[in-house]
Amino acid sequence: MVTLLLRSLRLHRNRPRGLRLAVDLPLRSGSHGTRPLYPDHIPTTSLQKILLAAGSAGMALYNPYRHDMVAVLGETTGCHTLKFLRDQMKKDPEGAQILQARPRISLSTLDLSKLRSLPEGSLGREYLRFLDVNRVSPDTRAPTRFVDDEELAYVIQRYREVHDMLHTLLGMPTNMLGEVVVKWFEAVQTGLPMCILGALFGPIRLRAQNLQVLLSELIPWAIQNGRRAPCVLNLYYERRWEQPLTALREELCISPPPKHIQGQA
Repeated sequence: MVTLLLRSLRLHRNRPRGLRLAVDLPLRSGSHGTRPLYPDHIPTTSLQKILLAAGSAGMALYNPYRHDMVAVLGETTGCHTLKFLRDQMKKDPEGAQILQARPRISLSTLDLSKLRSLPEGSLGREYLRFLDVNRVSPDTRAPTRFVDDEELAYVIQRYREVHDMLHTLLGMPTNMLGEVVVKWFEAVQTGLPMCILGALFGPIRLRAQNLQVLLSELIPWAIQNGRRAPCVLNLYYERRWEQPLTALREELCISPPPKHIQGQA
């Protein structure tokens, strides 16, 4: 699986050399120990980031549903990759608008009654259905704290808040198998060390039957879609609620999951 993922990661001449599974250094060496750069920011030294990364990685592997630990791991290991993703967004017209407007996805910003009134099969209606069926809320996403750059802090916050949108696009639920599949898609799409670790180590918690389905069907499917689709951070989802989900999948070159797996992974 390691070789398969390494071959599938998007490489770019502007991307940092190598696959940074080790802890990345903060972008601003002089930022730690100073005033916070944004709400909830906690300035930290390089050593503190290493300790946070190690501790959060251990806890996340022990309990993958500790989303707070997964969040800390993402922030303390992904600064260089976040810079690359930020640059990708700046190059895209829709992505640049997102960086400028900095929309947020939460219960306070979503018009739930409007989403419920949208036609069946629309992105907004299917996203709301995903939230209802899986009993999840967009408000469970932790605020960014350990990224020492305000713009990059928004990039990782945006990544977290569109995570459920990716579940909707891919037709994956929130059980362990579904989460692993989404992590493989995200790993190929973003190259974030947190996603790579989740993709590689998440399968160890699966039952033998689910593991066989993952290896034979779902990982190849997630990799193929991750490679074909443009950067999913460049989609202004809030302006696409009325777009049919099937049309959006076609636009992004995302094929639906196998019929016998869709919605019950």
